[in-house]
Amino acid sequence: MTTKATTDTPATDETATGPDAPTTHADAPHADLVAVLGRPHTATPDELGGKAARLDELTGAGLPVPPAFCLTTGLFDLFLRESGLNPEIRAAEARAEPALTVREAILARDVPEPIARTILAAYEDLGRPRVAVRSSAPREDSAERSFAGQHDTVLDVSGDAALLDAVKVCWASLWSDRAASYRSDPGPAGSIAVVVQEMVPADVSGVLFTVDPIGGRPNRLVVEACCGLGEGLVSGRVSSDFFVVDDRTLDVVEERVRYKVTKCAPLSPGRIGMTKVDAADRDAPCLTRDQLAALARLALDVRARYGTEQDIEWAMRDGELHLLQARPITTRPRPETSDDARSPYLPQHLKEQSDAVRHGTLWSRMDIGEIFVGLMSPLGLSFARHYQDHVHGDCAAALGVRDTGDVGLHMGFFQGHVYLNISYTAYLLGQAPPTRDQRHFTRRFVSEEVDLATYENPFGTFPGGIEDLLSTTHWLRATAGEMLVMKGRARDMAEARLYEFDRARRLDLSRMGRRELHAELTRYLDYFHDAHVGYMPYYINAFGFYGILTELCAKWLGSAGDNLQNRIKTDMSSLRTVASAQEIWSVAQAAKARPRVMEIIEAAPLEEVADKLRADPDGEAFWQSQMEPFLRANGTRGRQEMELTHQRWIDDPSYLFQMIRRYAADGFTADDIMGRSRARQEGDTRAVLKKLPLPQRKTIEGLISMYALCSELREATRMSMITSIWLVRNVVYEVGRRLVEEGVLHSLDEVAFLDFADVRGYLAGELPARDAFPRAAIEERRRVHEYHNRLPEPPLTFVGEHDCTRAVRPVKDGTRLEGLGSSPGRIVGRARIVEDLVWQADEFQAGEILVTRHTDASWTPLFAIAGGVVTDIGSMLSHSSIVSREFNVPSVVNTKYATQVINTGDMVMVDGDTGVVEVVEG
Repeated sequence: MTTKATTDTPATDETATGPDAPTTHADAPHADLVAVLGRPHTATPDELGGKAARLDELTGAGLPVPPAFCLTTGLFDLFLRESGLNPEIRAAEARAEPALTVREAILARDVPEPIARTILAAYEDLGRPRVAVRSSAPREDSAERSFAGQHDTVLDVSGDAALLDAVKVCWASLWSDRAASYRSDPGPAGSIAVVVQEMVPADVSGVLFTVDPIGGRPNRLVVEACCGLGEGLVSGRVSSDFFVVDDRTLDVVEERVRYKVTKCAPLSPGRIGMTKVDAADRDAPCLTRDQLAALARLALDVRARYGTEQDIEWAMRDGELHLLQARPITTRPRPETSDDARSPYLPQHLKEQSDAVRHGTLWSRMDIGEIFVGLMSPLGLSFARHYQDHVHGDCAAALGVRDTGDVGLHMGFFQGHVYLNISYTAYLLGQAPPTRDQRHFTRRFVSEEVDLATYENPFGTFPGGIEDLLSTTHWLRATAGEMLVMKGRARDMAEARLYEFDRARRLDLSRMGRRELHAELTRYLDYFHDAHVGYMPYYINAFGFYGILTELCAKWLGSAGDNLQNRIKTDMSSLRTVASAQEIWSVAQAAKARPRVMEIIEAAPLEEVADKLRADPDGEAFWQSQMEPFLRANGTRGRQEMELTHQRWIDDPSYLFQMIRRYAADGFTADDIMGRSRARQEGDTRAVLKKLPLPQRKTIEGLISMYALCSELREATRMSMITSIWLVRNVVYEVGRRLVEEGVLHSLDEVAFLDFADVRGYLAGELPARDAFPRAAIEERRRVHEYHNRLPEPPLTFVGEHDCTRAVRPVKDGTRLEGLGSSPGRIVGRARIVEDLVWQADEFQAGEILVTRHTDASWTPLFAIAGGVVTDIGSMLSHSSIVSREFNVPSVVNTKYATQVINTGDMVMVDGDTGVVEVVEG
């Protein structure tokens, strides 16, 4: 669905046709071609179109449908004749001219005066409210076919001129490429009707399915609800609550309430956009039990009337329920409880595995590069598969592993998440002497959900004998070579990153042909490969030195060494990730020194700040001197970086402006921010180390030095890795932009439902876009992704298979959580749930406890002012743990349910030594 909001001026009492215009619908010149829905009229269902015909029936049945009228297909046909467009359109279709030509011809015409009078008279009878203008095509929303999303909708229309323009937009959408590709017959476009319906500025809205649309479970009504208008839910831009209601008892049998930060709502007359949800409503259910029961009764009425399962759109305003649409469910529910759906193995690999492997494999998504964390889009998952098939094996080889095995078994995909096959990886790493004992590797990727005491690797141990000798020799040679070149390679990677970044900023991808764009993607994928292969040794070596350090502290220091490895690290403020906080602080001080710049940053809406700065002389000078250097150094950062759908700082600097506002307002100094990273309890740790014999003390000091070096090189080269992903993202979104222009995608939001292999194939081949990206496949990926989004977060680690339907749900009134203490210290402070980093950065107050699901490098600036950090998932080497230690902030990770049992404003105790988080005052 193409959804627009008008930009016309607010409504006035004047009409566009002067004082002689009729004041009632009945007096209009073509009144017989307009039907008031729910009242007697002569229009046939085909003349109303599928959407209007269904609304007519629902309104006539006394159901709570907002008042509406329909401009029938007859009025549209009259418009074509009166405007002289019919011969022109027929000729264009005969010549197979682009659909844009036809659409532009319609949009360029004025609505003939008698037709305009007819439309505006019906609008007058409706009471001239703000309205939604929706297309209604014949056969749309039928039991055989749903045209949902193929034609245009214009929301929040007010005023005569805006209404007439919106009607033309809907008429013209009959010739959109997406509608043409969706029609089953290749003939002329036919005709279209338009519904003009009173706009409901919803407090809550959503969808209801009268049957489980995925698993097909009987007696289940599935409800998704969001704050504000339903367009936010449809586009996937807002969080929604999920409920399952038993259709016999109307009891809620399942519930998942999410923390809701943003909603889609009218921002100003004729302008729909994103805004914040009131703080009091964020962690509360969108609907009460009574409201859910009322919604369920309404759905059952609709289902009983039609005798088929229904997909229902609804809205609620001031507690009053409104039915916006109901259509038959056109896709048959498909159960997701098969063996394939419970295992991360891809189906082709699952069939090849023995029962022991199938049920004994250890899976984990802890610490896999901080880039795969969390639910991923279909595009993100398919890009992860590209990484697995074309890059990951060479990354393993870069670690000195002689036999990299079957790359198809290295990773798995489960409920929209990426998992590392720990069993198979540990088996292969048995070739390297440091990880010959698999426990050294395995225990680093296991959360408390798995009992290692009873775990046995189903792949066994790597073949011994001559194989071990060959592998050891190979590893020693590769490791010695790595020690010699590691610093030089890091310098080369840093230089190459800047070159590729600067080159990409100069290119205009929109001017490239398909073949040129394919060549550019090939270049970027080669760079993506080299950057990841170059980065991996730094990451793994830092990981390894940390592990050895932990073991020796425990072995040589006993209880005195508990958590000591997190206290004795050297000054790591030179880490690229940590230094970014200081650099944002410097940019904030530069902005603060320029009153005009600070005025723009503080007063303009976030999405407009960059443009307003660039349009202002002082702002442009600030941009060139401060923002450009910062973006060159840090701009390709973003959250969940392997997820191609997420914008980077350079694509959307809104988060940076939020942090500039915060840093400028709070008056921090550079020492306040970076000094925290040097605030180590060095006296205590040195006293402990002095108790050790000299050889042991020197060994630990050497390990600390090597860990610090590898960490610094890891952070420096990590920028190369994430820049390579940004480069690939640029090409993918250029393809997406072209697909939107051709009507294959409804909007750029749908890039999320593409498959990366299809993007590569399209650029490399000659297939038309509609053949390369079939609509049915896009809709299927959307369906599966929406289902995964409704499920509880799968565990960090598990063995064999996981049944999401038996997932344990937290107790909402829990006050004590136990996780993993990852940064020492104890603090009590007010909690702040952060779900959306960009929208909430300005809300976060210095000293608050940051509570979130997980973090990555883009969150670092918040750590500089946080009193403590609590995450649902994580480990000792996850981003939140490492950066918390660098900023000397108490941290507890892997609490599983902190974001669901803690509320913003709760007084929370965080103990980073014991891993306990407790709500001490609600």
